[in-house]
Amino acid sequence: MDFPQRLIDGYTAFRAARLPTEQSRFRELAEDGQKPETMIIGCCDSRVSPEVIFDASPGELFVTRNVANLVPPYTPDGAQRAVSAALEFAVQALRVKNIVVLGHARCGGIKAYAEQADPLSPGDFIGNWMALIEPAAREAGPPRTGETDESFLRRLEQAAIKHTLKNLLTFPCVSILVERGKLALHGAYFGVATGQLSVLDQTTGQFRTLDGQSVR
Repeated sequence: MDFPQRLIDGYTAFRAARLPTEQSRFRELAEDGQKPETMIIGCCDSRVSPEVIFDASPGELFVTRNVANLVPPYTPDGAQRAVSAALEFAVQALRVKNIVVLGHARCGGIKAYAEQADPLSPGDFIGNWMALIEPAAREAGPPRTGETDESFLRRLEQAAIKHTLKNLLTFPCVSILVERGKLALHGAYFGVATGQLSVLDQTTGQFRTLDGQSVR
């Protein structure tokens, strides 16, 4: 099959418009290597691109994405773990100063977990992966009386972000640097329909928009 025409068209536009203005930046990155200060752990949902949301230039963000922006707890058992490998590289090699867990509204992985959806394949890769949020689901609790599905899913999406932050602290390379004040962990939540970004106030446990409004 031919290479997707949409990608060819996009690359052509990139070469014509954006590359000329950032050519020196790309050359600098090629020669000196990347030095991003922030790692983003985001969802692979095509609607939630960290580079777009944060208007980032090449080399600014170190991004890893997976279903529902999760991180498994530290388990040095020799298994191949892509998220743990990316985290290790960001913290140990790149020395990032911030890690942001970026969740979002209308997350398909969270919805599949909440609805106990049937496996998409015999391997049930999504179901097995989403089992990571069981502690978060217990903390969030079942739907409340009169609560809408949207509100319940939002609570679960935000609880999963908080639980991922806890899992990050099970990694010695992360917890040590956090204790020393050399690394900061953050939670953020993006509204796909509204474009609104809220950040986790780790003192109150509430997500607040950048204008200070609580997100419920």
